[in-house]
Amino acid sequence: MRSIAGVVHRIARAAPAPVHLWDPPYCGDLNLRIASDGTWYYLNSPIGRHALVRLFASVLKREGNKYFLVTPVEKCGIIVDDAPFLAVELDLLRNAQGAQVLHFRTNVDDQVACGRDHPLRFETQVATRGLKPYLHVRRNLWALLARPLLYQLVSLGEEREIDGKRRFGIASGGEFFAMTDSELLQDLIS
Repeated sequence: MRSIAGVVHRIARAAPAPVHLWDPPYCGDLNLRIASDGTWYYLNSPIGRHALVRLFASVLKREGNKYFLVTPVEKCGIIVDDAPFLAVELDLLRNAQGAQVLHFRTNVDDQVACGRDHPLRFETQVATRGLKPYLHVRRNLWALLARPLLYQLVSLGEEREIDGKRRFGIASGGEFFAMTDSELLQDLIS
């Protein structure tokens, strides 16, 4: 007989479910929250089982600015403080043509190669004048990059002329993702 833990572990290792194809009835909100550091909470207590968090992440869906856990028969709302995932690891690889490709791993072990289908975006925080980087993971779900990864991106970055302005950014998968105007970079990352 299989244990529940074993079943949860096998399901959590599988690819994310096709939640974009499901439109079940809304069943209310769960007392489940994803904090900005990527920690999942249920009833204000952190969920300590990584396999369970991965299972929940595999059925996560975003509609507008709201997030839901979805099955073929029900949809329950949850709270996401910032982004549902946190990118925690970055590897720089080269594709067959020699172009650099940034490969990220998220806190729920998604592996994402940055490029046209998985772009980076950068938001300037008005209050702190800091720069917050995000990576598209899947189906309108984004990962906030952990702070050390921002510094890695900056160290790999370059300046390019875009629409008559000098922009600082990062190339990956044949795409260029502008972070900021070149002259503003030092203010944004300090």
